[in-house]
Amino acid sequence: MKPADMIVLRALGALLGYPRPELRKALPEIADAVTQSPLVGPQDRAALLSLVELLSDSNPLWTEERYVDLFDRGRATSLHLFEHVHGEARDRGQAMIELKALYERAGFRLSAKELPDYLPVVLEYLSCRDLAETREMLGDCAHILRSIGGALLQRKSCYAAIFQALLVIAGEAGLDPKAAVQEAAEPEDLDRDWTEQPAFATPAPAS
Repeated sequence: MKPADMIVLRALGALLGYPRPELRKALPEIADAVTQSPLVGPQDRAALLSLVELLSDSNPLWTEERYVDLFDRGRATSLHLFEHVHGEARDRGQAMIELKALYERAGFRLSAKELPDYLPVVLEYLSCRDLAETREMLGDCAHILRSIGGALLQRKSCYAAIFQALLVIAGEAGLDPKAAVQEAAEPEDLDRDWTEQPAFATPAPAS
């Protein structure tokens, strides 16, 4: 697999970002990355392009409100991976430190405003790595991807296509629509600072 083939991971991460005007402007480029990727099969490609089309054609205010409803309220669809494993426990902090160290060993310095377990950050990192590492890392969190994807399917959200594609890229079975179950309602949790700046600063020079 050529390095250029991995760019689709960055495109999928971008699609998971807050739908600011900058994202809308980049949608044609994202669609090209999805269309040309050998990692995305025809059925998954069609579903991803439907999401791109939805974001492109819908009223911007609606897409922003829908995004907040999906990803900023409750834990079931949180894009912070360790929240699904550790919640707010102390272990989450240690896991964050270890993941940040992984990025740094590869020569990437995380921007101050980004948390290392934010899925778009993980995908941006993996877009610069090889397929073997990508499959291993996505495979390790496949149960989380499946849980989020199932919750999105239950909400009839086109965003589920991203998690379907990621599971297939990881070499895992895709989402099962029949297994999507109603998630219990959770209290609103709006005290988050989601930023859409690039996750990583300029790569650290090789020593």
